[in-house]
Amino acid sequence: MELFPGERLDDLNRRGYKIIQNPKKFCFGVDAAFLAWFADIAPGEQAADLGTGTGVIPLLMDARNACGTYVGLEIMPDMAAMAARSVALNHAEDHIRIVQGDLREASALLGRGVFDVVTSNPPYMPANRGLTNPDPEKAAARHEILCTLDDVVRESARLLKPRGRFYLVHRPARLPGILERMSAYGLGPARLCFIHPFADKEASLVLVSAVKGGHDILKTEAPVVIYERPGVYTEQLLSIYNEEKSGENAEKSGNAY
Repeated sequence: MELFPGERLDDLNRRGYKIIQNPKKFCFGVDAAFLAWFADIAPGEQAADLGTGTGVIPLLMDARNACGTYVGLEIMPDMAAMAARSVALNHAEDHIRIVQGDLREASALLGRGVFDVVTSNPPYMPANRGLTNPDPEKAAARHEILCTLDDVVRESARLLKPRGRFYLVHRPARLPGILERMSAYGLGPARLCFIHPFADKEASLVLVSAVKGGHDILKTEAPVVIYERPGVYTEQLLSIYNEEKSGENAEKSGNAY
């Protein structure tokens, strides 16, 4: 497949899958890889990924699980088109579909109560906090400009079937609000996993799952540590990435912690 100016082709290191990315716009980070690892899907189930960006989460989940069908929803037309080209590149059109549309209208676009699984790697920062990137696509990926945490949780709850599962990656500082929003929309928190950059550092990411109509019985799983030392991934992280060369991994991660 022909690449457009500024684009590159990256190996996802699973089943030969590759992804098209443009470093000047947006490249996925380890948070997306963690979410794809944390989320479960069974044969025959349908999953929706809200704010799919380059489509990396559906691609990684499809490559890892080889089961289920996926819809990736992305508001940015250029990003959605890039994601669709990556799906075509991997000959995955029969089980991954990219839809260009507003996450805040996800249930109207994709249907209510039709998905077994919903995933999301949303913007972490409230719109009025921190420096905002001048690039609109990067700004929307990092700040709650085009959607809020409430939008993500509300639409996920609407998309899910009863007992459907919601998976989210976010910053630990937002965890109280995440759990409050989940309960408000009938999602019972089920699993929690903290991600630490180094063993002696505080968590930089948190993975949370919830069940629609489930009880608030939360299981805290063993934490994940990213780096053994600067630039070298832990064996735990390598098993998640399914890669062999830690130097390559550190270069490709797209996020620094």
